[in-house]
Amino acid sequence: MTEQAATSDTLSKADQAPAVNIQDTVANMPASLADIDVSKGLEQEMQQVSAIYQMVVEFFVNYSFQMIGALIVMGIGVFVARKLSNLVETLCEKKGIDVTLRGFIAASVRLVIIAMVAIIALGKLGVSVTPFLAAIGALSLGAGLALQGLLSNYGAGFNIILTRPFVVGDTIEVQGVSGLVKSVQLAHTSLIDEDGTEITIPNKHITGEIIHNSYSNTLAEISIGIAYSEDSTRAINIIRAAIENLSKQNSPLIDEPDAAQSHQKTQVGIDSFGDSSVNIAIRAWLPTASFHQRRFELNSLIYTTLNEAGVNIPFPQREVRMLDKS
Repeated sequence: MTEQAATSDTLSKADQAPAVNIQDTVANMPASLADIDVSKGLEQEMQQVSAIYQMVVEFFVNYSFQMIGALIVMGIGVFVARKLSNLVETLCEKKGIDVTLRGFIAASVRLVIIAMVAIIALGKLGVSVTPFLAAIGALSLGAGLALQGLLSNYGAGFNIILTRPFVVGDTIEVQGVSGLVKSVQLAHTSLIDEDGTEITIPNKHITGEIIHNSYSNTLAEISIGIAYSEDSTRAINIIRAAIENLSKQNSPLIDEPDAAQSHQKTQVGIDSFGDSSVNIAIRAWLPTASFHQRRFELNSLIYTTLNEAGVNIPFPQREVRMLDKS
């Protein structure tokens, strides 16, 4: 009986004891662990930022003077390269070298000087140039295989600049395209026609092709017919005299012909014999920049001159005869 009473007293005390909230205990434990993790992460990030800051400060302390010296050397080198490039271009211009070739020479001088100065500036920073040269050699091999078309344009442009089959201001015809040469670059050549349309031709399509170069002029071929009853010699002399008078005025047919253009003279003569007329041909060299305008002026001049001289310009006629069947 005594033992049963003790047991009942113990159970009643256990029932009266406050209940423990297990969920609150579990919830409080992760919160404290999360706080510990966040604080550790912030501490690590602060250490990393501090290390980076220390490294940057040490770098500028150790290499600031080298960087300033490299920048000064690079600035002076660029300035000297520009001055020498302009000087070389001026000397080439005085020697009468073509504008494309002297521009290429000046640009080459500028690039060589800048490359040499860049090597010196890298040396000031303590950077070894040998690994860069090896890397450039390896990249050049891969780039040469990948950019064969582009490099072929540059090679063709270099050939054009050196051999000078044409220069700026010449009139050329290549690959069925004609126009006045506006510029010659390493990658392409630009032409321009009288309408102001700019035509860009990759240089690889020019080198090795047949090029027609008429310098700054283009040949105009004009034909006009006179009656068989007219004196063809007189008509030819009238046309030739009118063209010579036009050339002596403020509208010369040929732009100041040089030694290479001395053979470009206007030609007038009998071209063919038609059904109702003797066809007289006129071959005149006109400036490419105003070719069509000058051709229209020449046509008007020839027609007006022949009419004023009383030369009969026939038109096709057909004579029809009615036969009487009776």
